[in-house]
Amino acid sequence: MTPTKTTGLPFILILSALMAFTSLSTDIFLPAMPRMSADLQGNAELTITGFLIGFAIAQLIWGPISDHLGRRIPLFIGMALFVIGSAGCAMADTITDIVFWRVFQALGACTGPMLARAMIRDLFSRTRAAQMLSTLVIIMAIAPIAGPLIGGQLIKFAPWHAIFWLLVAAGVLMFASLWWLPETLKEEKRVKASVKGAFKNYVSLLRNPKFMQYTLSLTSYYVAAYAFVTGSPFVYISYYGVAPAHYGLLFALNVLGVMGMSVVNRRLVSRYPLEQLLKYATALAAAAAVAMAACVWLRAGGLALMVGLIFLFFAMNGIIAATSTAAALDAVPGSAGSASALIGSLQYGSGIVSSLLLATLSDGTPWTMAWIIALFAVIAMLLAQKR
Repeated sequence: MTPTKTTGLPFILILSALMAFTSLSTDIFLPAMPRMSADLQGNAELTITGFLIGFAIAQLIWGPISDHLGRRIPLFIGMALFVIGSAGCAMADTITDIVFWRVFQALGACTGPMLARAMIRDLFSRTRAAQMLSTLVIIMAIAPIAGPLIGGQLIKFAPWHAIFWLLVAAGVLMFASLWWLPETLKEEKRVKASVKGAFKNYVSLLRNPKFMQYTLSLTSYYVAAYAFVTGSPFVYISYYGVAPAHYGLLFALNVLGVMGMSVVNRRLVSRYPLEQLLKYATALAAAAAVAMAACVWLRAGGLALMVGLIFLFFAMNGIIAATSTAAALDAVPGSAGSASALIGSLQYGSGIVSSLLLATLSDGTPWTMAWIIALFAVIAMLLAQKR
């Protein structure tokens, strides 16, 4: 199979949908969380924590399996698990039950973005892979915009359970679409050792300095990004008095920045080395984050300046995610599945770090969110600058 056979619109749309499964699975029911908490007398935020934990851990299992069996079989199994988990959430009557089924749902959902990245690496060189990943980011960015809007409209005339039934339908549709995807990992390139032996790849990956440099730079950036995702509802709505409906628009503004920069990045990666782009993007993100933290500390600029600086910080994700992932996978071409799994596990597991820091250190002001974003943005920059 040649790359020219896998650059058509159906292929790109299916991979983009797989990449968007994380955002879709979480963002679509965010508007229903207060109602869920009230109906079930529990902490609905735990449903997000449970999903991220399951998502992070499961990728480490699926990665070696996909290197051994190929990409399509794990994808089919993953989508089936996602459908079952979504149905379990829809029929649950306690927060504990939903958390359990959310973990189960994550076991399947994680195969989407992880194997989409691996399939890109199977087929394309590092520069072309970065271009393809930027394309996927542009399309998948629709999910965090559309998800809350769809969920918010749905609960106007239906109980919150309907959101999970909608995810069941999305999972079934995704399962059916997988028949159009080719197997991208050729038989001769698969790991011949047992699946148990394939897990040893993680040891070599952790010892690979180049791979870990780019992976940890991306992870640090996402710790900062998740600090905003987790902390911004309180900062925008409770502290600055933004209406909940307007909060969604401010959040969507950041996603539009990511989409725009991803379009730009498609051209940049063909002109400049990935490492150079990553250095500049992380430096800009760190500058915006540090400036935002300084303004919060000095109580200068208010909400408007924070929104502008956060927009710049988030826009850099359109470059950072694609270039760091492509460069990391290029460093370990023989273990794309395991490498993609480890990248994804650390990337999405970073949200756990952010939420724990905010939960334990929050002082009732934007300062905690601000310094966490600034600190980890600077760490991401320093890792990217390392030679």
